[in-house]
Amino acid sequence: MVSLSAAVAPAAGVVPPPQKAQAFAVAEAHAPTIPRRHLLLASAASTLPAAAAAASASAASAPSFAEIPGSGGVKALDLREGPGEVPADGDQVAIHYYGRLAAKQGWRFDSTYDHKDETGDPMPFVFTVRAGNVIPGIEAAVKSMRVGGLRRVIIPPSQGYQNTSQEPIPPNFFDRQRLFTTIFNPTRLANGEGSTLGTLIFDIELISIRQHS
Repeated sequence: MVSLSAAVAPAAGVVPPPQKAQAFAVAEAHAPTIPRRHLLLASAASTLPAAAAAASASAASAPSFAEIPGSGGVKALDLREGPGEVPADGDQVAIHYYGRLAAKQGWRFDSTYDHKDETGDPMPFVFTVRAGNVIPGIEAAVKSMRVGGLRRVIIPPSQGYQNTSQEPIPPNFFDRQRLFTTIFNPTRLANGEGSTLGTLIFDIELISIRQHS
């Protein structure tokens, strides 16, 4: 009698592949070929949700501008918190600034860092808080800063230049002319562009305070 094990044994010299291997070989033989471009597109698509989530998280954690209370619409972003005191009405303050005009793609019309004294050091702009000779937007920004702080502010036209005598005034004649002819352009004002022409962007650093006695 032939045993069960002998009955299932293969013939001498013939070793059939395992069933699983056969199934894999058949599947592999009939698998469709996927173009490399499609594979790259699928890979890129799989990374998009993760990238979008990372960008969203980054945007959520990024600092944003906030309107200064009672400022008439001035928005501020603190780039550096100062450790010093906050100025009060009547105090004399010294600031450095970069002034830019939004209507000219952020054209920088003035900077105190370009104003040099006889030794070549930059000269800060000095004014008295609430004296009425400085544009309201700068006063609003400085009044809520601390000495040593650095702040970027967006000043709407209503809190910017209302006439050509308000400070700070660019010392360079051509910069001054370009600034005021843009802000007070009669044709563009007549066309209703007044809400955008005078929008200013200032980076302000509060250097010191001389308190009013």
